[in-house]
Amino acid sequence: MTTLATAEDAHAWGMQLAPTLAAGDVIALCGTLGAGKTQITRGIVAGMQSQAAVTSPTFTLVHEYLDGRLPVFHFDFYRMDSAAEVLGIGWDEFLTEPGLIIVEWADLFPDLLPPHTRWFHIEASADGLRTVTESSKS
Repeated sequence: MTTLATAEDAHAWGMQLAPTLAAGDVIALCGTLGAGKTQITRGIVAGMQSQAAVTSPTFTLVHEYLDGRLPVFHFDFYRMDSAAEVLGIGWDEFLTEPGLIIVEWADLFPDLLPPHTRWFHIEASADGLRTVTESSKS
C-alpha cells in the first residue's frame, strides 16, 4: 500500500513504477473522479522518458505516446457504454502491440483485461490523501 499526499506525489509514484514495466504489461487504474489516475499516468509516461503532454483520454478514448522507452497506449473506459464499444476501438489489436497499456476506469470492463493485468485501486480520503493498493484482480 502506498499513500500519496499530493498530485506531485502521484506523479512521482508513477515515475518510480515506470522502470519496472515492460512491453506487454497492462496497468489498470481504478478510483473515483479526481482520485489521481491521470496524474499517475503522467508519471508513468514521464518515467518512460516521453516528452508527451499527457491528458485524460476521456473523450478521445485512447492516447498514444510513442516517443519514450516503450510505446504507451492510454485508455479511459469512463465514457464507454459496453464491452462491444471497447472492442470496436481496436482493443484486441492494442493488446498485441509491443508496448505498455494503461487503462483508467478499467473496473468498468474487467473481463476485457488479460489475466496478467496489474490492478491499482486508488482511494481518496476526506483529508485529501490517496491510498494506492495493488491486487491481481479488479
